[in-house]
Amino acid sequence: MNSFGRIFKVSLFGESHGDSIGVVIDGVPEGIALEREDFLFDIGRRAPGLKGTTARKESDEPVFLSGIYEGHTTGAPLAVVFRNENTRSADYAQFDAMPRPGHADFVAAVKWDWENDPRGGGHFSGRLTLPLVAAGVVAKKVLEDIDIHAELIEVGGEKDASRWEALLEAAAQEGDSLGGIVECRVDNVPIGLGEPFFDSVESLISHAVFAMPGVRGIEFGDGFRAPRMKGSEHNDPFGPDGPAKNGAGGVNGGITNGAPIVFRVAVKPTSSIAKPQRTWNFKDKKMDTLSVKGRHDVCFALRTPVVIEALTALVLADLV
Repeated sequence: MNSFGRIFKVSLFGESHGDSIGVVIDGVPEGIALEREDFLFDIGRRAPGLKGTTARKESDEPVFLSGIYEGHTTGAPLAVVFRNENTRSADYAQFDAMPRPGHADFVAAVKWDWENDPRGGGHFSGRLTLPLVAAGVVAKKVLEDIDIHAELIEVGGEKDASRWEALLEAAAQEGDSLGGIVECRVDNVPIGLGEPFFDSVESLISHAVFAMPGVRGIEFGDGFRAPRMKGSEHNDPFGPDGPAKNGAGGVNGGITNGAPIVFRVAVKPTSSIAKPQRTWNFKDKKMDTLSVKGRHDVCFALRTPVVIEALTALVLADLV
């Protein structure tokens, strides 16, 4: 449910407009140097500020409740919380009668008999990726020499980054949104990580990445191009230093083969858009027009590379 991992285990809690959000991390080795400053760079990468991101600004100051003593981890569960300080819950009152298309408003209300907190998307909000990023900071420390880097490679179907700003501006003017594709590469991966069948490396990374709100697809290595290739094109012959190419994305049989793990993630357009949409009004029991108010990203994929890095780090830390 809200916990992931077996040995390096994270448990996520909070809602977007509640008092706080946070994460408890169990299985953190003792003696790792860790302080507030270690978290600020990755937290800053996730924060809004770029054109096309939300106007909601939060301090995102990490508060450590347990697991750290005199600048080092203790081996006890590490708890990190973040206060929600800049909320405008009134923006979400309209969704009681008209749940947002493409969002979890309706299914969450039905599942929990309308007892869930819907403000800001509640527990389904992208705001919950913040404590995941914090957990990723810790996981990266556990991984030591393994290097994880993710970057946005496509926005709105366009691969040329010099054209992204114009696309974002046009979508914003229309009250609409855009999606994107993020590529993640993991270097210095040891051979042998992964526990087939069900805990293969691809299975676990996919499981973790799909927990991020808005993910619509994932592919490793050649991915969806592989079915259109011949075996002689897709296979990765071995050289003295490992695979000579990397069509498999660093994994054979669910186990890392020493080559970089390479995968791409498809992130949908933001569901909350100002552009009028025809949808069902559950209060008046008729079709109606909904224009979503509030502060939302035109393209939240802009803020996701660091989240995907964090989720990958959680998987690899657990396997290590």
